[in-house]
Amino acid sequence: MGEGRWRRAVSQAGRSVAVWGVSTVTMLVLAGILPDFRLQSPDGDSATTIAVTAAAGAGVFGVLSALAWPLLVRLLLLVPALVLGLLVFFLNGSLLLLALRLNPSGQSEAAPETAVIVAAVMSAVASATGGALAVRDDDAYRRRLYRLADRRRRGGGPACPATHGTVFLQLDGVGHDVLAAAVAKGLMPTVAKWLGARQDTVARPTHRLTPWRTDWSSQTGASQLGILHGSNFDVPAFRWYEKDSREVMVCNRPTSAAELQRRAVERAGHTGLLHADGASRGNLFGGGAGEQALVLSIAVGRRSSATRSRAGYFAYFSDPANAVRTALSFVAEAGREIGQSTRARLRKQRPRVARGGLYPFIRAFATVVERDVVVAAVTGDMLAGRSAVYADLVAYDEVAHHSGPLGRDTEQVLARLDRALALIENVAEHAPRPYRIVVLSDHGQSPGETFRARYGLTLGDLVRAGCGLPVPRRARRTHSGAEARAAVRAALRRPVEEGGEQHRPSPRSEPIVLASGNLGLVSFPDVPHRMSKEEIDARHPALLTTLANHPGIGFLLVRSEEHGGVVLGAYGAQIPVGRLDEEPGPLAGFGPGAAEAVRRTHTFPHTADIMVNSFHDPADGEVLAFEEQIGSHGGLGGAQSKPFLLSPLALSAPVADGEDLIGAEQVHRVLRRWLGEAAGPQVPRERASEERAA
Repeated sequence: MGEGRWRRAVSQAGRSVAVWGVSTVTMLVLAGILPDFRLQSPDGDSATTIAVTAAAGAGVFGVLSALAWPLLVRLLLLVPALVLGLLVFFLNGSLLLLALRLNPSGQSEAAPETAVIVAAVMSAVASATGGALAVRDDDAYRRRLYRLADRRRRGGGPACPATHGTVFLQLDGVGHDVLAAAVAKGLMPTVAKWLGARQDTVARPTHRLTPWRTDWSSQTGASQLGILHGSNFDVPAFRWYEKDSREVMVCNRPTSAAELQRRAVERAGHTGLLHADGASRGNLFGGGAGEQALVLSIAVGRRSSATRSRAGYFAYFSDPANAVRTALSFVAEAGREIGQSTRARLRKQRPRVARGGLYPFIRAFATVVERDVVVAAVTGDMLAGRSAVYADLVAYDEVAHHSGPLGRDTEQVLARLDRALALIENVAEHAPRPYRIVVLSDHGQSPGETFRARYGLTLGDLVRAGCGLPVPRRARRTHSGAEARAAVRAALRRPVEEGGEQHRPSPRSEPIVLASGNLGLVSFPDVPHRMSKEEIDARHPALLTTLANHPGIGFLLVRSEEHGGVVLGAYGAQIPVGRLDEEPGPLAGFGPGAAEAVRRTHTFPHTADIMVNSFHDPADGEVLAFEEQIGSHGGLGGAQSKPFLLSPLALSAPVADGEDLIGAEQVHRVLRRWLGEAAGPQVPRERASEERAA
């Protein structure tokens, strides 16, 4: 054995002894604090005996954790993710109880509930100590990363190529202007460094920031389907009713996601962006990747062990210290949300939506558990040398829906996301091949109060009132509800009476009203085809006028037998979609590209009978969500339609100077081009190492 190997062996032994020592001290401290945990016999023992007992217990627990833990978690892989996270603590406590039973002294014991606490603390302390010692030794840290990479590559596969790999990180819901403002405020130092915007350095920029424009349906389902599979045709919203199947499609429903992915693959003619040695992590769709974890579209049906949706949780929870660390962060985040929502309520902030019930835990899962598991999966993919990885981090989007896209709550989330980017960048330096990191978003978010908060009734209430159907008493008492009911009576030439509803159509004609942010969809399920304006007017003569003239609605899209698609607005505005470029009419305040987006949606087979886009104030970018969200996306108006693409300068520019990047399908083509560039001429390993060092 050479001198270098002896030095590494001694260093490793020293770290092991140090971790063992710290674990022993931790066990002694816990025995002194917790009444149901003891390391001595009832008659008392000497300090030496107690110390030996603690050392033996810590050693046995460490060995059991190293040997048995991965097997236990693998056996529980089919358990739902949240349940698995909780079981980690009970399994860890069981291992500690077993360690105490196997302790040669036979003097130690603990109550089961106490064993869970002791095991969690000891795992966290041991993991932190080992990690700290390894980080202090750069060579040891690098060797640890390479060992993880070797473990990932076991199985006799080909050697890792020297060409560049690409990591695509999606910051869900972060708009271009939000990212730029966060960089300017110093909230995202990693992104600032890439853009050459950090005040404390003079480094040249390594990345470029490019805005792009979403389709009309500015939401993750449409954008990510287009980005990963190259087609988001016939995805008019986040949720919509399909008359041929009589089903409501919802982008984040596993069965719908699987069907949408199948349609996209069939239309695009290829399996997806990640078909060549790719990995999909935390996404709605797989992108054709051979390795998929936490992917919604494979959460139904039969799955192999290689594509199991929850496989990423095993990789993360196989280390019990991860569960401890994530659980503590989970509790802290839930407490943070409760404190922030209480403060907003006491200050009577407006706009505001309800944030009670299970929401603090939903937020904690999205901002802590999902982030930690996805980041761990991405780092594992990089250490395994995969060619392409696409991962979605949903933290910002979840918080912005309830706290608003701007403010202290979301700024804290952005800062933590930046730290995740820094971690991934650090791991890239130790990966077996060079990596280029591309960061992008699928849409932005637009602020504004809800339609219901401003007018006292929902879009569904307004539609029912415009159809002459019964509406809740609270809606009848609103100004909008009263106007709609009066319009119906006038259109039907019925006298205004106070005794109740004067017109009650057959229940079969009742519409289905769905909301996707500030985009509403109205469908009449008893009519098998997409109804025309003329048919709607004949059945419900006051409906379109009621909707188009409402101050909370910006415009409608309907099919006309005479003009094809038409956009309707207030005061009788009616513009055929073919003339929107010359005469934008109600679309004038919705910015460039609105006409093109509306025309494209009009061609979809499953476009609703009436497409409703809310009011938009160009001065402050506010919209009115038809859902209970004060940060929303899904339609046209404001920052929701302007996400970003942050790409290395080593890659070709997304578009030529002066051109706009429009639509998720064009973003897909750009990403495919970049993957082709990465698979170009071989990069010598010596030069690859120099590039990583630089």
